[in-house]
Amino acid sequence: GNLRSIGSGFVYDKDGYIITNHHVIDNANILKVVFMDGTSISARLIGSDEYADIAVLKIDKEYVKKVAIIGNSDNTRIGDTVFTIGTPMSSSYIGTVTRGILSGKNRLVEVSVTSSFNDWIMNVMQTDAAINPGNSGGPLCNVNGEVIGVNSMKVSEDKIEGIGFAITIEDAIMYAENIVSGKKI
Repeated sequence: GNLRSIGSGFVYDKDGYIITNHHVIDNANILKVVFMDGTSISARLIGSDEYADIAVLKIDKEYVKKVAIIGNSDNTRIGDTVFTIGTPMSSSYIGTVTRGILSGKNRLVEVSVTSSFNDWIMNVMQTDAAINPGNSGGPLCNVNGEVIGVNSMKVSEDKIEGIGFAITIEDAIMYAENIVSGKKI
């Protein structure tokens, strides 16, 4: 059909592996990667895990222009400046950068995919940097431009503003490596 979903992601390996969120690619039958320069190429899904909310895509390594520098979320402190990069709302806003602080670490957040009850709990970092639909799967970076997390979700209630969550980069890489090697998460 004409259903289109926009999300974000980043190349984390020189062989062309890309990390994004499971909920970005869930139910997709065609996957395209659009680089900052506008180049658009097909990607294939290596695998994903709903509970980890991590998916791994693969592009031919000849298209890899740059690999994200992976940081260490353990070295971060509450109050550190962080940046998100993504595509909020539509492809017109590709490469949008937002800034905030690291508001919390080791937050246990209840996640619900049904409206009736919370389905599982995720351990995430909290930030007040703007995370909007389309930012999902994009990198959360420290001031050195190193990826310390994968943007995943935000609290979207009328009276709540500026509460977003990211999966730590250590967890995301571990999940991605398990997906690539075919291990069960």
